[in-house]
Amino acid sequence: MPRFAANLSMMFTEHPFLDRFAAAAAAGFTAVEFLFPYDHPAEEVGRRLRDNGLTQALFNLPPGNWDAGEKGFAALPERFDDLKASLETALPYAKATGVKRLHMMAGIAERSDAKAVEAYAKSVAWAAEFFAPHGLDVVIEPINARNVPGYFLNDFGFARDLLRDLKIPNLKLQFDIYHCQIIHGDVTMRLREMMDITGHVQIASIPSRNEPDGEELNYPFLFAELDRLGYAGFVGCEYNPRGRTEEGLAWFAPYKGVKP
Repeated sequence: MPRFAANLSMMFTEHPFLDRFAAAAAAGFTAVEFLFPYDHPAEEVGRRLRDNGLTQALFNLPPGNWDAGEKGFAALPERFDDLKASLETALPYAKATGVKRLHMMAGIAERSDAKAVEAYAKSVAWAAEFFAPHGLDVVIEPINARNVPGYFLNDFGFARDLLRDLKIPNLKLQFDIYHCQIIHGDVTMRLREMMDITGHVQIASIPSRNEPDGEELNYPFLFAELDRLGYAGFVGCEYNPRGRTEEGLAWFAPYKGVKP
């Protein structure tokens, strides 16, 4: 049975960020993820996890100036020093939370630009090597162009080929089913093809990005498929609730309390 992680950047937003940990635990989640913890002290984030018996499934490395539209800088050759600094920034949060995987964003760049491709390969390898002694995986996520126009990593095939070429044990794919369906479709076959390189899975309904309880995909089938494929990681609930988060959790009822 999948192990679901509530995404606290999108769910339980009725509460201040640090109070969302308790709300997620009260709703039956045993794990959480979020985009960025850096507005809060690392030890306080860790304490909220411990106090509520939660496991940290994932968070993102610093993306640059998010409010100005930056979405990471791994594919930006001129920002390599910023990327290296971001790893140092994230490490205390990884230690405080006990997280085992970190998502590194690629940034806004053209995949037809050979320098961007070279910079991206260098960046992901550097990050994986940096975090390996700490027992941390780095995951990379293709993101669709509708949500993030111009995002460098917008193709699952490119990500697959890069990961298989680099062959770095702690560098893996973040398989967001929502993004895959928008970019390519044929989600089940792609899960089967890429399960061996997948380190994290995320979900949302398509096209609305709401609760995973309808629209284009049959999520109960996909959850069973993840079990059949032997996926042992977390499934991050990266969706926008239609109303109050707690009111939209009927889909989650059969999975409550599954332990990390």
